[in-house]
Amino acid sequence: DKIQIAEIVDTLRKAELDPETEVILGVPALYLEHVIRMVPAIFNVAAQNAYKVPKGAFTGEISPAMIKDIGCSWVILGHSERRAIFGETDELIAEKVAHALETGLKVIACVGESLAEREAGKTEEVVFRQVKALTNTVKEWTHIVIA
Repeated sequence: DKIQIAEIVDTLRKAELDPETEVILGVPALYLEHVIRMVPAIFNVAAQNAYKVPKGAFTGEISPAMIKDIGCSWVILGHSERRAIFGETDELIAEKVAHALETGLKVIACVGESLAEREAGKTEEVVFRQVKALTNTVKEWTHIVIA
């Protein structure tokens, strides 16, 4: 909620942060513009999701162009919750990443295994597969952070 957001932003404003460290706040879509207006320019704001196409009948989805239009420069894609709860595949995430980059956003591309995959000793296999999907669609890596 807005009260909690204000507390987080206030804490960050008061923090002694390394000036060489880039701070990016991942924000729910409903609060993106609110946070962009209230944070100092030294902080960046990231949307928590975006869709793979610029426009169309995709009720509830947010395009990278919409995110960019409100002054947001980052997006988080491939989060484990999106993979697990919404069934997002490596291929879909790679398409989303490629389109976000084409639109001019910077991307935090999340990779990682589930607990079951970790317990089965498949961490490296899963992370390799997820990164490999990205390499099939992404040609320029300057604006990507792998998390």
